[in-house]
Amino acid sequence: MLGNVVIVGGGTSGWMTASYLRAAFGDRISVTLVESKRIKSIGVGEATFSTVRHFFNYLGLPEHVWMPKCNATYKLGIRFENWRRKGHYFYHPFERLRVVDGLPLTDWWLNSRSGDRFDQDVFLMAAICDAEKSPRYLDGTLFEQDFKEGGNTAERDTLTEQDTQFPYAYQFDASLLADFLSGYATERGAKHIEDDVVEVVQDERGWISGVRTKEHGLIEGDLFIDCTGFRGLLINQTLEEPFNSFQDTLPNNRAVALRVPVDMEKRGLRPCTTATASDAGWIWTIPLFGRIGTGYVYSDEYATPEEAEATLRAKVGPDAEGLEANHIRMRIGRTRNAWVNNCVAIGLSSGFVEPLESTGIFFIQQGIEELVKHFPDANWDPGLRRSYNRIVGNTIDGVREFLVLHYKAAAREDNAYWRDAKTRVMPDGLAERIELWKAKPPTEATIFPHFHGFESYSYLAMLLGLGGIELKAPPALALQDGSRAEKEFQLLSDQSAELLKRLPSQYEYLAQMH
Repeated sequence: MLGNVVIVGGGTSGWMTASYLRAAFGDRISVTLVESKRIKSIGVGEATFSTVRHFFNYLGLPEHVWMPKCNATYKLGIRFENWRRKGHYFYHPFERLRVVDGLPLTDWWLNSRSGDRFDQDVFLMAAICDAEKSPRYLDGTLFEQDFKEGGNTAERDTLTEQDTQFPYAYQFDASLLADFLSGYATERGAKHIEDDVVEVVQDERGWISGVRTKEHGLIEGDLFIDCTGFRGLLINQTLEEPFNSFQDTLPNNRAVALRVPVDMEKRGLRPCTTATASDAGWIWTIPLFGRIGTGYVYSDEYATPEEAEATLRAKVGPDAEGLEANHIRMRIGRTRNAWVNNCVAIGLSSGFVEPLESTGIFFIQQGIEELVKHFPDANWDPGLRRSYNRIVGNTIDGVREFLVLHYKAAAREDNAYWRDAKTRVMPDGLAERIELWKAKPPTEATIFPHFHGFESYSYLAMLLGLGGIELKAPPALALQDGSRAEKEFQLLSDQSAELLKRLPSQYEYLAQMH
């Protein structure tokens, strides 16, 4: 078994990796993280998937330990504003659809109901988000839902063991999380070196044997993990593994971000991320405990950085005055193989498919989990590399397809950006799937066939909310008795109303935690 792991790069990806490896392997391997004081992490990836709970469970970290340290809040889904038309919104929640007589409630809704707010009729989460409620009662118990909570920190589960849909994810300050995990990892034996890497040393095979630093000299290792972000110092620059761009299908390649101090008690804490469509992309709004994280994701084909910053500041209003804007160039796509020789890329160096749907930290988590499951010994069996690269590549490709669908299916067509989104090239297979969905709404059997974090309910939520691709109920429903479905609609409405009476506000719950 290999004994010496060197992580190059800190930030969220570096410290998540170091923490997880220490939790998984303990003292049986050595973990050293090298990061430069001069290079700032991107630090805007503040929203997550519901599956991130597996990461904290694996580390044995309950919410009350880490959430207050990272100004974390709950995220029950994403609120999409202005994607169908200005003034319209809908939710994509973390909530599987109820099934009646073998068919999801969305099929029955298409057959018997109409209106723009399908999400209120088929999900509980829409009303909870609108009312800014917490998913937990003040005593810490989770609100009633048809799933088992799990989350016992003694049971270290991973993404592949998830058999129920947990109802929320988290939003947090990514820089604070990196600091918190730095303490976690170093307390458990990880070595932390703050220094600049001036040379990556390779042996006669082309494998990495060490990284030479400015002040600490040569740091040798067996396995090297590239967490250097979009630079891809090890995987792309040194090993020259090609990067496959997704710009032909996803043109957003820039972002400008602001950190906005806000009195959250007065403002309120909606338990979701908001994605507001704009003229050259979309604007995220992420409420944390004490501030708002917001940013404009856009394509520089349709707006300049100055125009994008002006648009973002106008959206924020007077609170943006005097705040420094962070402009970011994004590399959209994925490294062809995330694992080459004895180097594994995790985080932005592996791949990134723009911030929509908050998949950045999900990619980090999956990359780490799969590395542990594929961890090599001194024989370096190439089958492990091939399996790892296939799984990670399929996940990123699947997310790409799902995000392309957002733009293709958005009914908005009021300017060149949104009109072009309807005619832009699509990934292989998506056009055929869309034609099938027009006749029969998406199921697990008809969406992207490999694991990518999204289930068929997510496709249904987006297609019904975006409104640009018409879905029809399966013809068979016209021949079936819909009375049981109507009872389920009523039950859902009653449960929603009862929860709004009993649940505390998110601010109230988190203030108590703090």
